[in-house]
This record gives sequence, structure tokens and C-alpha cells, in this order.
Amino acid sequence: MNNKKENIVKDKSFAFAVRIVNLYKFLKEDKKEYVLSKQILRSGTSIGANIEEADGGISKADFSNKISIAYKEAKETHYWLRLLHDTDYIDQTSFDSIMNDCNEICKLLFSILRTTRIKR
Repeated sequence: MNNKKENIVKDKSFAFAVRIVNLYKFLKEDKKEYVLSKQILRSGTSIGANIEEADGGISKADFSNKISIAYKEAKETHYWLRLLHDTDYIDQTSFDSIMNDCNEICKLLFSILRTTRIKR
């Protein structure tokens, strides 16, 4: 049993990464799209990986740096999602749902960044 307290941003970023992997599979298998799908896979899964690294950071500066990278990856993912939607690779309903998750993660990460930078 894991006694660590709940970490909302880690949980949300992991669930988001699962959605991104599923989106990647859909883009490859159903839409036969191989370039943009790799970009969204890379940036969308990198968010959670950097948050995980931040959680194991050895200093406050290390933590802040990794959260900053996660935020930048989330913003990049935001871009790729918009591009996939506007080029008709993902429909409006799917776009709205996954973009809502992306925006929520961006807000959480920005809030963490603002808090950690103020404390420094």
C-alpha cells in the first residue's frame, strides 16, 4: 500500500498521457497520420515524466526547473492538439475533451511554478 499523499498534478498528467497514447494509436491506425502523431505523443507524455522527475528533485531549483519543462511541454501539446483539430484529424467533441484536460494541467503547472518561484 502506498502511504504517499495524493498528488493531483501527477495523477492528472498520467491520465492525460494515457489519453495521448490512445490518441496516437487512433491517429496511426485510423487516420494513417505518422508525423504529427509522433509530436503529440512526445510532448503529451513528456509532461508527466517531467512532473515525476520534479517529484524526485534534489533541490527546490531542480524541482522548479522540471515543473517549468513540464509546463512548456503542456503548452507544446496544446499547440499540436489545435493543429490536429484544425486539420480535421480529431473531431470537435474529442478535441474539447482532451483540450480541457490539457488546459487544466497547464493551469496547475503554472500555479505550482508561480508558488515555487515566489518562495525562492
